[in-house]
Amino acid sequence: MPKEESVSEGDFEQQLCPLCHEKTLILTERETEVPYFGKVYLFSMTCNNCKYHKADVEATEQKEPVKFEFEISSEEDMKVRVVKSSEATVKIPHVTTITPGPAAQGYVTNIEGILNRVKYQIESLKEAAEDDEDRQKAKNLLKKLTRIAWGQEKQKIIIEDPSGNSAIISDKAIKSPLKVKAEK
Repeated sequence: MPKEESVSEGDFEQQLCPLCHEKTLILTERETEVPYFGKVYLFSMTCNNCKYHKADVEATEQKEPVKFEFEISSEEDMKVRVVKSSEATVKIPHVTTITPGPAAQGYVTNIEGILNRVKYQIESLKEAAEDDEDRQKAKNLLKKLTRIAWGQEKQKIIIEDPSGNSAIISDKAIKSPLKVKAEK
C-alpha cells in the first residue's frame, strides 16, 4: 500500500499580480511526496482581484526528457495517478492533443482528471459551435470519452515532457526517453 503524500507548504500573500498589477496575488509553494515518483514542488499563483491563475509541478531532482504511454482499458484505470508539468504535451489519439503554451498548467491528478479536463474543453467547443456538424462531432467525442471512462472502449494516452517532470504512475505505463528535436 503506497504511503500518503506528505506536504510542506508556504504562502506569500499580497504579491504584485502580473496581469492587473494589484498586490492581491497569493504565491503558493508546496513540497509533496508522490508515491512511486518522488518529491515534487507544486507552485501556484492566484489573484483575488482579477482571478489570474497559474500552476506548475517540478520534480526536485533533474530528470531526462520522457515519454509515457498508457492504455486505458478499464474503469479502474481512471484512478491511475498522473503528474503533468506545464511543459508536457498530452496526446489522446483521435480525440485531442493538449500542447504547452504560456498559459499551460502543471498539476497532479489521475486519468479521470485528464479526461474531465478534455471533456470540459469539448463541451465548451460544442456550446460555441456555429453549425450542426461541429456540434455533432463534439457530441460524438463526448460519448467516446464516456465509453472510455466506463471501460467500454480502449484508448491510449501519451504524455511527452522535455523537462522530465511528468509521469503516469502505473505498472501498465510504458516509459521511454523522449527524443527532443534540436533547435535551429
